[in-house]
Formats: sequence, structure tokens, C-alpha cells
Amino acid sequence: DSPSMIKKCLFPAAGYGTRFLPATKAMPKEMLPIVNKPLIQYGVEEAIEAGLTDIGVISGRGKRAIEDHFDISYELEHQIAGTSKEILLDDIRDVISQCTFSYTRQVEMKGLGHAILTGEPLVGDNPFAVLLADDFCTNGTGVLKQMVSLFNEYQCSIVAIEEVPRDQTRNYGVIEGTEIQDGLFKISNMVEKPAPEDAPTNLAIIGRYILTPDIFDIIRNVAPGAGGEIQITDAINEQCKNRMVLGYKFKGRRFDCGSLDGFVEATNYVYGKMNK
Repeated sequence: DSPSMIKKCLFPAAGYGTRFLPATKAMPKEMLPIVNKPLIQYGVEEAIEAGLTDIGVISGRGKRAIEDHFDISYELEHQIAGTSKEILLDDIRDVISQCTFSYTRQVEMKGLGHAILTGEPLVGDNPFAVLLADDFCTNGTGVLKQMVSLFNEYQCSIVAIEEVPRDQTRNYGVIEGTEIQDGLFKISNMVEKPAPEDAPTNLAIIGRYILTPDIFDIIRNVAPGAGGEIQITDAINEQCKNRMVLGYKFKGRRFDCGSLDGFVEATNYVYGKMNK
């Protein structure tokens, strides 16, 4: 049985983006630009760097701009052909030529676990990555590329983790486990959105996952958790009771672009890099 290679990456993109209203009233939050490139394109580029070119988007109502973005715009191309602006489309043309895109809709918003389950037909019986575009990660090698090389070694589910201030644990899934090598933890337990006094550690799960396909049956059977939603954290916690699941302290910097502060910080950071 040869090791499974990962080719598929799911992008849950059905949320409403209420924290960015009114900007997100008619525009998907995944299309909010960090300087001149939408969040979801940064995510897809990170997936490509990791060799994941089979892109599955879990979409929802009012999200058609995402599909249009990853497609050719003949009228626009015609308008800017032969001008200095043409170069501005190079990145997105590269992305389109390297990937296949599939879309499915999450009809009811029942949490991240449910969104991932909605993507099962796009993934089939294969290991796959999940990238939440809200978590904008930068510096050197992409987080997914780091995680894929770990998966190739361990062939099990892996979540990206980072240390967060104790008083912020209630915003995250938090892990506990034993460090088996530098920055790599064998997870024994996961808690979704614990209060600081209940959090086992300050190691928080962020929006990068590699999951083995047995997770789908687990999600199907998991009870609704925090907020009455189907939490992916609860499903992975079930999984780690029966087989190894790893938490990986990735190298690089993450900006929480689901919050206004993080979004502005990321924008300033990228803009500063462009002008050096």
C-alpha cells in the first residue's frame, strides 16, 4: 500500500462575513483584498505551492464572485491586452492554468465540520487539506507545504497550531498532547472554544488542516457542539482517540483576517513588503 499523496484542498467559503458589513453585503469576505489580491487567491497559491492543485470550494449564496475570479474574463483581457496593466493578471492566470476548481454549496450554515462534510463528494476517499482563507499566513515556505511533507512521513491527520495569549483561548479550538519532536505534538485531547481557566494549553488550532478520509464518517456521527454547530474540532478529537493525530507549530506568521484588526495589520504588512 503506497503512501497516499495529497492533491486536494477544500476551501470552506460559505460564511457571511458579518464582521465586515457593509463591505460583505454583496461581496464574499473571501474576496476582500489584502492590498491588490483577494484572500482566497493567497490561499489557493499556498495550496499550489504544496502541490495541491485540485481545489474544492464550499460555496454559498452570493458567492459567485469567487467562481468568476478563478475564470477567464474575456472582456477584461481584451481591454488590457498590450497595455502595461496586462502583467497584473499574470498571477491569477498562472493559478487558473495550474488548478482544477470544483464548487459545491453548503445550503445551511451548520459549522465548519458540516462545511467540510459538504465537500465529501469533491474529495472522495482521499486524504485532503482544508484551508480557511481568513487565516492569512506568510513568511517563507507556506504552511500547507510544511504540513504536506509531515503528512508524507506520518500519514495521519495534522492540524496547524500556534501559541495564543491565554485570554484568547475562547476564540479557538485548543489542543493538549505530548511533544514528539520540536514543534510537533501527538494530540490526546482537543477542546473547542474553552474559557481561559478551562483551556488545557495555549496551543490553538488555526485554519490549516490535513485530514484522512475516515473523518467524514466521524463528522456524520458527531453531536452538535459549541454554538449548536457541527465542530470539526470535536470530530478530530474523536479521531485522535483511535489513531494518531498531530498538531504542528508551523513556521511563519499568521494574521486573523476574520477580524478588522488582523485584516488591517495584514494589509499594512503586505504593503510594507511591496514597497521595500
